[in-house]
Amino acid sequence: MSILPERVELKTPEQILVMRRSGLLLDRVHAMLEENIRPGITTAELDRLAHEMIRDEGATPNFLGYHGFPATLCISVNEIVVHGIPGSRRLAEGDIVSIDGGLIIDGWHSDAARTHIVGAPRSVGDEDLVRITREALWAGIAALASADRVGDVGAAIEDHVTEAAGESLAHLEGFGGHGIGTAMHQAPDVMNYRTRSRGPRVKAGMCLAIEPMLIQGSGDWVLEDDDWTVRATGGGRAAHAENSVAVTDEGLLVLTEADGGAAELARRGIVAAPDPLA
Repeated sequence: MSILPERVELKTPEQILVMRRSGLLLDRVHAMLEENIRPGITTAELDRLAHEMIRDEGATPNFLGYHGFPATLCISVNEIVVHGIPGSRRLAEGDIVSIDGGLIIDGWHSDAARTHIVGAPRSVGDEDLVRITREALWAGIAALASADRVGDVGAAIEDHVTEAAGESLAHLEGFGGHGIGTAMHQAPDVMNYRTRSRGPRVKAGMCLAIEPMLIQGSGDWVLEDDDWTVRATGGGRAAHAENSVAVTDEGLLVLTEADGGAAELARRGIVAAPDPLA
C-alpha cells in the first residue's frame, strides 16, 4: 500500500477574498498589540486584549483550544522560540517578544507572527536578529512570486540568512510554515531551509503561511514539560516572523499585511496582486 501526500487545497478568488478579510483583521490585532507592548505588562494581559478584539469583531481565535492550546496567542519571550503560553510573566526593557496568532472569519483562517523589542534593545545582536528574521520572511515571500516548487521558498530563506548572518543565527530545525485555508495547518509543509523534497508545484489558489524562526548561536532547543513551549538552550535569544500569502493569477497577495505586501514586494522588484478589498 502506498501513502500519498495530502492534497493541497486550492482556493477560488471568492475564498481568497474572505481570507483577506481574516488577514486584515489579524494585522489590525497585531498593530493593537504593538501599541500595548511596554515594560510591566504581562503576557496574559496581551492575550486578553487580542481575545477581546477578535471576539468584538465577530471572529474566532483559532489558536485557543487547538490540540488543547490554552490561549488565543503564542507569546514567546527571549529564549522561548515558539509556542510560549501567556501567563504572569511581565515584560522588561530589552526583552524580545514574538507574538503568533490567528483567527477565523466565515470558516477561513489567517495566521501571522511579529517580533518586537520592548523599549530599547539590549544589543546590536538583538536588533540584527529581529531585522534578519523579518528580512528572511520577505525573501521567502518574494521567492514565491517566481517559484516552481514550494521548496524554493525555504531555499531563499536559507540563502538570505546565510548571507546576512553567517553562522551567528540558526534555524529552528524541524519547524516551518504550512498551507492555510479551511484549516489553520494543512498541506503543504513550507520549510525554512533546503530539504530533500522540493515540495509540490506552486499554483494559483495556493495559500501558504511562511514563517522563519531564528535563534542566536547554535540553534539547540528543547520542548518543555507543557508539550508546547520550545526553548533555545544555547544561551541565545529567538525571533519569529510570519505572514499568510495567497498565490493568485495576478501575483501574490500578502493576506496579513495592511497593504497586501505591496511596499515590501516593490522593494524587491515585484508587483503585488490587486487587493480585492482596496
